[in-house]
Amino acid sequence: MADTQHIHHFPTRVYYEDTDHSGVVYHANYLKFFERAREDIIGVETLSRMWHEEKIGFAVYKTSLGFHDGAVFGDLLDIRTTWEKQGNYRIVFSHEAWRPKGEKPAVSCTLELVCLGAEKKLMSIPELVFLN
Repeated sequence: MADTQHIHHFPTRVYYEDTDHSGVVYHANYLKFFERAREDIIGVETLSRMWHEEKIGFAVYKTSLGFHDGAVFGDLLDIRTTWEKQGNYRIVFSHEAWRPKGEKPAVSCTLELVCLGAEKKLMSIPELVFLN
């Protein structure tokens, strides 16, 4: 994570349903944790209003994940997120899932979102508070 950017912290608990047969978080569930962090940053009310009133939404364009230290049932993860608007259509989020007392992130993720209109065509990202 870049030291010059504000880091958003989002706590999330690992429940039994999040784990696989080996007792660690199933890899795809980290994407759910990161999605919740992004919703917390932008605001559920803002996202809902954008979709229902303006027919504007976001779609994942590209993602890359690195798995370093599997989280387990009962962990309280600290999802640390930074973001940067790149051009008119794209936002790049950097996520890290940290375990309690972790010395490195359990999982790191770079995820690119694009803004889409009602016909699923690229459109400029509206001026949102979280991007300033």
